[in-house]
Amino acid sequence: MMIQRVILLLTGCALLLPAAAQDWNYYRGDQGGSGFSPHQQITSDNVSTLQVAWQYRSGEAQQFAEELPRSALETTPILLPEAAGGHLVFCTAFNQVIALDPETGAERWRYDPEISLAGDRPFKCRGVSWWTDPDGLAGQQCRQRIFTATHDRRLIALDARNGKLCEGFGNKGTVKLYSDAEGFIPGDIGSVSPPVVVNGTIVIGSAVVDFVRAHTPRGTVKAFDARSGAARWQFEPIPLDAKAPNAKQWPVDAVAVSGGANAWAPLSVDEVRDLVFIPTGAPSPDYYGALRPGDNRYANSLVVLRGSTGEVVWSFQFVHHDVWDYDTPAQPMLVELQRDGKAIPAVVQLTKQGFVFVFHRETGEPLFPIIEKAVPQSAVAGELLSPTQPTSPELPLLLSHDLNAENAWGLTAWDRGACAKKITSLNNQGLFTALAETPTLMLPGSLGGANWGGGVFWPARQQLVVNVNTAPFVGHLKPISVTEAGEHLPPAGKTMRITMAGTPYTVVVESLLSPLGIPCSEPPWGKLMAIDLAKGEVLWQTPLGSVHEMAPFPLPFDINWGTPNLGGALMTAGNLVFIGATMDRRFRAFSADSGEMLWQHTLPVDAPASPMTYQRGGRQFVVIAAGGHHMYQRKMGDYIVAFALPKSRK
Repeated sequence: MMIQRVILLLTGCALLLPAAAQDWNYYRGDQGGSGFSPHQQITSDNVSTLQVAWQYRSGEAQQFAEELPRSALETTPILLPEAAGGHLVFCTAFNQVIALDPETGAERWRYDPEISLAGDRPFKCRGVSWWTDPDGLAGQQCRQRIFTATHDRRLIALDARNGKLCEGFGNKGTVKLYSDAEGFIPGDIGSVSPPVVVNGTIVIGSAVVDFVRAHTPRGTVKAFDARSGAARWQFEPIPLDAKAPNAKQWPVDAVAVSGGANAWAPLSVDEVRDLVFIPTGAPSPDYYGALRPGDNRYANSLVVLRGSTGEVVWSFQFVHHDVWDYDTPAQPMLVELQRDGKAIPAVVQLTKQGFVFVFHRETGEPLFPIIEKAVPQSAVAGELLSPTQPTSPELPLLLSHDLNAENAWGLTAWDRGACAKKITSLNNQGLFTALAETPTLMLPGSLGGANWGGGVFWPARQQLVVNVNTAPFVGHLKPISVTEAGEHLPPAGKTMRITMAGTPYTVVVESLLSPLGIPCSEPPWGKLMAIDLAKGEVLWQTPLGSVHEMAPFPLPFDINWGTPNLGGALMTAGNLVFIGATMDRRFRAFSADSGEMLWQHTLPVDAPASPMTYQRGGRQFVVIAAGGHHMYQRKMGDYIVAFALPKSRK
């Protein structure tokens, strides 16, 4: 391993080039999640002529018609090199893996794992991973592999060329991601983000239902041999005993009273340094922590592990003792930060709270100051809040945390006054105000801020672009009298009611709306913004989305006040930022220079996914999945749509 790492370091300059330079081989272009492509056939000068090149439908809208409303097509395809078949490969919401011809969209192969449909978790799969076995012979079966993880917790290896199971991996191509001793309740824990591979080791997190009861599955991160599927190591964010390094920040019976702290967001890999970057979520239950006193270290954190052993190299916690559902939601971005003419290996982490944190990738040293700031301490009986929370004061906030009667917003004096009255009545002490038995302002709510779409980064410009949610919510803890059912996010203004079994409370959350059904904060309620990371300054920001389809009845014209958004962007050297994500069925292109919208196309349904790009047959294609916003009861679908410039006439 040491010899291998020396060779990697000697060739590091070449290896640190975005993998997108060889085309889009990884979920977000490269293993560090930059979301940037050097392709520039499509530019800010010609993007206005972009048109649909092909459209593909998976058929799941019909095959899973009953389950479709609780699914989400959030996938981003990857493009395989010719040695691996040259396919465009993606996973569907129900974990089918499909390979398409990248020039025509014609289906080449399909693998159906026939997942269990049990449980209440939404069905989703954000991507698959590709790996080449360095010890395999060219053309050998399964030398080129696709790895995918399923809703029912299986890790599957397929031959990238034909979609056949790799018989020598695990049990005839499949590794079970849970043990009989751990137990398994379908729907309680699943997989949504793609597994990652670091120097022949597959690493995978999990998605846990962490808000319906106190004791939930723990968020174990697991690692396996990429060739054989044999278990290599696992990382436990919740201490199993008093000897664990984080045991003092948890109660002695942590695994009996809590759970979660899982890595549901995409992971990142630095193979040169043998590092895996793990963003972890909140411990269960999300909104009540009296059963788990302490900072709950390794939850709500960025944990950096040695890929070969699983040992913790360094970590940083973004929320101490989380009672706000402020998971670390986005893929850590591995970038080269330019300072004093030197390239510093950095990792950028975006948070739901709206902070941007930047660290030295090897040591965890903050590259912009981090300050522990005193936060509100009022809470329900038995809750022990952290007196401080970390902030990043020298980098721009992604959204304002201040909402009061004076800056309440409305279309008329009447509804503005109604909003001001509502806001005045709320428990509102600023960011990190804990939920009480009386209505409490949540800004941001559990949607963020930033979410799993994360950001994109242009290395030469040191430019970060991120899409942000800004709408306010109201929540409170209701003493349990009867069991109530609900949904994790309040769809289209409806109220979420979740009984946190094992606690004294049901959590109730709803959007903070005027009598006209409009958010009580000034628009935009979703935005796209660019930050110069070299200077720590905002370059531009612009509303993202039109609310014309969110009114009680659709309007025939755009109202660009921004919408809730899920999914990420794509940035290209053609001076463009592409993004779907919004609740208006639009796919847009913005100028990376100015934030000006240059092009838009209306899709069949919303596209809460991250786009990607590649070049084939002399044409640059931009591809996005469109499946609809399931959380907001929008129309659903099963589309993959590719765009390109018109073919030139000879």
